[in-house]
Amino acid sequence: MLKFIGTLLGLTAIIYGLFAGYVYLFQNRLIYVPYHQLYTDPGDAGLDFKDVYLTTADNIIIHGWFVPGPEEEEKGVVLFCHGNAGNISHRLQTLEYLHSLNMSTLIFDYRGFGKSQGSPHEQGTYKDVRAAWDYLTKDRGINQERIFIMGRSLGGAVAADLAAEKSPAGIVLESTFTSIPDIGKDIFFFLPVKLLAKYSYNTMEKLQSFTSPVMIIHSPEDEIIPFRHGRNLYEQAPEPKYFLEIQGDHNSGFQLSRDKYLHGLGEFFSAQLSD
Repeated sequence: MLKFIGTLLGLTAIIYGLFAGYVYLFQNRLIYVPYHQLYTDPGDAGLDFKDVYLTTADNIIIHGWFVPGPEEEEKGVVLFCHGNAGNISHRLQTLEYLHSLNMSTLIFDYRGFGKSQGSPHEQGTYKDVRAAWDYLTKDRGINQERIFIMGRSLGGAVAADLAAEKSPAGIVLESTFTSIPDIGKDIFFFLPVKLLAKYSYNTMEKLQSFTSPVMIIHSPEDEIIPFRHGRNLYEQAPEPKYFLEIQGDHNSGFQLSRDKYLHGLGEFFSAQLSD
């Protein structure tokens, strides 16, 4: 009996070690789920747009779309950072929503996503969003006081890194985690996640440096990033800050809460642009 128990414990330890090793070695695949083919574009939704190709600081070419707001009614510009899966063509409804609020939008694909070159990694995504910021502020000459940095899910962490260094009109973090190790502990509670984590994406740390108004959006029904992540971000964010509670799961909350979502975003945009 003791021999059987010893064998069982030994097998358990081996399986545990193999799983921990997999998580450590293949974190990139767990964090990034890129899709290369673009299956639609803003024109299919009746939106004007411009294909944009940007060169990052490390000479990677990334692709995006600039979607202008309604002519003569544009209020401001949103730099939108999408989540960890798919590509910009999966965010058409977001572009429609922002357009309906009279906002122009620059949406881009991280390296390795869509038509963008390279392979994704944390520091690379930070370089990608800076290339997008430079396009708006330098190439298009848009004053940063008219630009909102907005990110959803993983994109919130990418947006936070840029927002910690800039002074945009406002910052929107939607369905975002406090850090990769924190969300990793929620999923792999039985592993020493802090020891295994190669990535940080520390949104909580970055928001301490925000100098612009911030809106946190989250749903209590989010099954991927628990609601407490959004609440914790809000509690630690500097003033002025706003919290918008929506309903629905991680991927469709903004759609299921459409009216509340658009009303809250619209008020936030208008309030900062009227100052």
